[in-house]
Amino acid sequence: MKLLTGKKKLGQNELKERRKLEELKKELEEVQKSMDRAYQNLSYVVDPELIDCCIYELNAGQMRYKFLLRQMKEEKIV
Repeated sequence: MKLLTGKKKLGQNELKERRKLEELKKELEEVQKSMDRAYQNLSYVVDPELIDCCIYELNAGQMRYKFLLRQMKEEKIV
């Protein structure tokens, strides 16, 4: 006799979607941390080349963040 626990078994597609969502969320968090570090570094550096480097890192992080958000929207996860 099986007891009903109120939980339904997840299909393979639902499991894949959840895994993908978790991976995307983790990547978004990593990108945000990277951008935070770049902002912190930008406030401390004085060398023009290092300032350019921080700006490059920020731009790259913003582009990556936008890409991940777009990917989530395309997957209709958001």
